[in-house]
Amino acid sequence: MPARALLPVILILPLFALANTPVRVTEAVAGRITEQVPVTGTVTSARSAMLSVSVGGLVESVALDAGARVEAGDVVLRLDAELQQARYDSSRAAVQEAEARLADARRRQAEASTLRGAIPASEIRSLEAEVEMAAAAAARLDAEARQQRALLRRHAVQAPFAGVISEKLVEVGEWVAPGDAVLALVDTDALRIDFPVPQEYAGRLDDQVNVLLGAGDGVRAEVIASVPVNDPTARTFLMRTAVPQELALLPGMSVRARLRLPAAQEQVLVPRDALVRYPDGRVSVWLVVAEEGDTVARERFVRTGATRDSQAVVLEGLAAGQQVVVRGNEALRDGMILTVQGE
Repeated sequence: MPARALLPVILILPLFALANTPVRVTEAVAGRITEQVPVTGTVTSARSAMLSVSVGGLVESVALDAGARVEAGDVVLRLDAELQQARYDSSRAAVQEAEARLADARRRQAEASTLRGAIPASEIRSLEAEVEMAAAAAARLDAEARQQRALLRRHAVQAPFAGVISEKLVEVGEWVAPGDAVLALVDTDALRIDFPVPQEYAGRLDDQVNVLLGAGDGVRAEVIASVPVNDPTARTFLMRTAVPQELALLPGMSVRARLRLPAAQEQVLVPRDALVRYPDGRVSVWLVVAEEGDTVARERFVRTGATRDSQAVVLEGLAAGQQVVVRGNEALRDGMILTVQGE
């Protein structure tokens, strides 16, 4: 194409730049935005235990299977107690024998006391010592009998609290040693939800935080604990909430929630429509400024923060009170003259 053919195009372009471009504008304001943080937690029980045996033995019976509900004090497993019962019976017989010896010794001592003066003093002291030894022997054997009785009671495993058997670990006929786990028990009445929360939000959790469980409007849950010790590998800390009564949850279930965190201080807010996003990740707004009697568009690159509904936080690059374009900013170029149609 000849060079002179390009001249009309070159002359026309400035005319478009000078033409007034209709836009709508609004003012950046200072305010607080509530940030929503999605988190996923797990339903846990306030009490759970691996029930263990304190004595060794052969499993004679397992009263319940996984899923069964028990009350505090219910016997859930028994060990074969035949030999231990025999040891206990033998210890009780020994106690009865010792008590009889003690009673006989006390009788003879009492008779000797009535004959004091006719019986040598050494014989009386011997009878008194015999009573003391018989009493000591009876006490020792009684202690041994109580020990055998305690061991006999330990052949029956009782539920320490009400709950549900979540796992059965042994069967009838198996041999178990002291300390072996036999059943897993979970309290399903005292539930809570544990959420790992990113550590950057640790300082913002207080009584003003709303925790909404589920989608939509959600169900509000009360924060009952915030554990400040974070996980050094995941960079999270633990937030614990109560389980709302209207939700039927079980231990182990996964729960999605949203934390609604109010901003710690006022920030610059603009409508989301004011932001122009570039493919490389940059974000800008178009300022409305007065220059030499004209209203002109000037692009300003900004750093943004959280968004909520139609509002966005501008962390850097913009001040409250500045005018920004919210409609008509798609095709603006720096220096364009604007016609403001309304706010």
